Amino acid sequence: MLTPHFSDDWRPWLGERLGELTAALRFLTRLPLPHADPLGDAVLAHSVWAFPLAGIAVGVIGAVVYALAHRLGLPPWPAAALALAATLAATGALHEDGLADTADGFGGGATREAKFEIMRDARIGAYGVCALVLSLLLRAAALASLGRSGAVAAALIAAHTAARAAIPAVMLLVTPARSDGLAYTAGRPSGTRTGIAAALGLIVLIACLGPAHAIVAAMVLIIAVAVVARLSVAQIGGQTGDVLGTVEQVAEIAVLLVAVG
Repeated sequence: MLTPHFSDDWRPWLGERLGELTAALRFLTRLPLPHADPLGDAVLAHSVWAFPLAGIAVGVIGAVVYALAHRLGLPPWPAAALALAATLAATGALHEDGLADTADGFGGGATREAKFEIMRDARIGAYGVCALVLSLLLRAAALASLGRSGAVAAALIAAHTAARAAIPAVMLLVTPARSDGLAYTAGRPSGTRTGIAAALGLIVLIACLGPAHAIVAAMVLIIAVAVVARLSVAQIGGQTGDVLGTVEQVAEIAVLLVAVG
């Protein structure tokens, strides 16, 4: 007699969590999902706990493509390039776009207002090109160095999960630099949801890389993200959506490089 009542009590809670997971997947990926209603600001702020789960999905996609390429006899470098292409397709190059805009703005703007103007510009400049090339080269080199499909899969899943677990922390701890744009409208997530995201990221790091490498990866990730956050505050007075994309890219690279070591 208690089972139906228990299920009824938990159904609304599970429905809310599923809605937040769907919102995270829709925001961070281009995966085809049902119920494509507009994302409200509150929904996005509440969904940050599920950002690492979206990272798992992207990492798995890259891992499957690498494994298929490896099985077909491709050398590590072409297989790594295809895996990266798959993750770019899965995310719509969302974070790469943020990295390029941030590099252009921070590198090319003389004033805070000029930096914002450059970051809003859809065109890409020399700083943005260099940042993208370095990001792609470092990630491809790391995957190619790992070689084996199993090691690549573990590194991809760990990197994409942990990198997206870092985003809510920056949203919580660093104030938005503008009174408009994604960072402002999304709002600050709660400490609880940010903590859940961090815990999920750490759990996946340990499961994929082992405790020793996971601890090193977490430390390097924290340092790298702190540097980006501090630079953002110094350059534009806070964080923006583009800065959050940069956080993901820097964190992803950090974890991959630790995985190689």
